[in-house]
Amino acid sequence: MKFLHTGDVHWGMIPDSDRPWGKKREQAIRLTFRTMIEDAREKRVDLLLIAGDLFHRQPLARDLKEINYLFSTIPSTRIVIIAGNHDRITKSSAVLSFSWSSNVTFLMEEQPTSVYFEDLNTEVYGFSYHAAERPEPFPETLSIPASKRIRILMLHGGDAKHVPFDKNALAAMPFSYIALGHIHKPAVLLENRMAYCGSPEPLDMTETGAHGYFLGEIDDISGRCVSLTFQPVSQAQYIPLAINVTPATTNEELSRIIAEEIRKRGTSNIYRFRLKGMRDPDTEFDIEFLSGQWNIIEMLDETEPQYDFHALFAEHPSDMIGFFIQALMKEDMSAVEKKALYYGIHALLMTKDERSQP
Repeated sequence: MKFLHTGDVHWGMIPDSDRPWGKKREQAIRLTFRTMIEDAREKRVDLLLIAGDLFHRQPLARDLKEINYLFSTIPSTRIVIIAGNHDRITKSSAVLSFSWSSNVTFLMEEQPTSVYFEDLNTEVYGFSYHAAERPEPFPETLSIPASKRIRILMLHGGDAKHVPFDKNALAAMPFSYIALGHIHKPAVLLENRMAYCGSPEPLDMTETGAHGYFLGEIDDISGRCVSLTFQPVSQAQYIPLAINVTPATTNEELSRIIAEEIRKRGTSNIYRFRLKGMRDPDTEFDIEFLSGQWNIIEMLDETEPQYDFHALFAEHPSDMIGFFIQALMKEDMSAVEKKALYYGIHALLMTKDERSQP
């Protein structure tokens, strides 16, 4: 039995909404979900598991119709959905009265329930959120009758406020596979047994690395998950990069270096740059200009001006500059102390320059 495990799609979200590429990120969420549906058809997936937060917020009827149409295009694939904390079920939820395609099962109860697919000999357990938080631990005493069925658990949570669970206790339960949602980075907790699928598209700059879904296969006779492979599918990644500069580095050279790094990794990705190293004290990097040329969500200037403090002290032994250097300069300075010294010296030198003007 072949299954596809996804979740945390957040349909309707606009990542980086305040950026020029925000609209493309919203579209990428939809396009990537469509790609997963197409993969399910091409790979002849028997079971599609959506482990919560399919929607970013309460879905409207039109959202449900769009999603349901995609589900209807893979009629041979059984689809099981649970609601997460973002798309939790309320008394006014449109999902309560929605008619899904015949291949879709939505486990909407607050407590664990299950659906059995006789032709797959597979029973899927799960439950949905009805509130923004669910701090009660997963019930380790969940009663599961002995059976030769393949059994799968779908669970959305894993932190203190969202269904905390004990990994070892879950592992001791008779599930062939445990499909986890809520954490947006993919992670295998137990080989071929338990995994977070992560969000198919990264949703903010902290969600670095590859994003996609898990494709697994459970042996029909033994009931064991014999393979679980991660399938990258996202259209973009958030990539953090550090650029080292020297006192010779100019704005134009830095712009060229950044352009080369982006072209090597893909212009559709989104970047976070950190500038490190020593720069010429008279050089100020134009962060706004550099950030405006590409999909750069953040540019941090952590460079330090390369002052020769010993030479400066020799030139100013008895004025404010010399006193300032003598008071602050020491071995093993912290980053904060270094910045205070650099900024202070820069301000004093600028003041001196201005006073020396005719």
